[in-house]
Amino acid sequence: MAERREELLRAAVEQIEVRGVAAVRIADVASVLGVSNALVLYHFSTKEKLVAAAFAYAAEADLAQLRKLLTRRTSAVRRLRAAVRWYAPTGQAKGWRLWIEGWAASLRDPMLRNVAGDLDQQWKAELAEVIEEGAAAGEFHCDDPMSVAWRLTALLDGLAVQMISYGGPLSRATMLQWTDEALARELGLEHAALTA
Repeated sequence: MAERREELLRAAVEQIEVRGVAAVRIADVASVLGVSNALVLYHFSTKEKLVAAAFAYAAEADLAQLRKLLTRRTSAVRRLRAAVRWYAPTGQAKGWRLWIEGWAASLRDPMLRNVAGDLDQQWKAELAEVIEEGAAAGEFHCDDPMSVAWRLTALLDGLAVQMISYGGPLSRATMLQWTDEALARELGLEHAALTA
């Protein structure tokens, strides 16, 4: 039962990435797996519930990777830089198309808005926790870790829209330089301290 549900979620994520939230149908997800629409509806009851669950499924995988990066045994600065570089749209995070689709669809779908909002808050909380650790360890000074997490994720989200929606008007090197500069500035460090 759990395996079938996960299979349906993976197929839904794939179809959302291909078709977009607005165009994806229960039938598309069922067709990919060669199952009936009724089976999909048995597990999710509505398209909105399927989309919200698929979004959460994909985002949880990215959150797990973020947590893995942030719990490494190294300095807070190194963990933050690794997380920011991974999260950046030039990094290895796979979910940017899905996130952008989710943001747009959540304007009209309260269930998806709640799921996306909760996941977004979890990202910020994870970053803020490591920023607090670094400040407490004396690696840098930060009076308001949550505000720093908000500003960093806002920058990265905005860059993602530029890179994914507009076809990448910036080079990878420029984007990584900007993210490094923003992180250093937020932590009150020299840029060179990030790579030391």
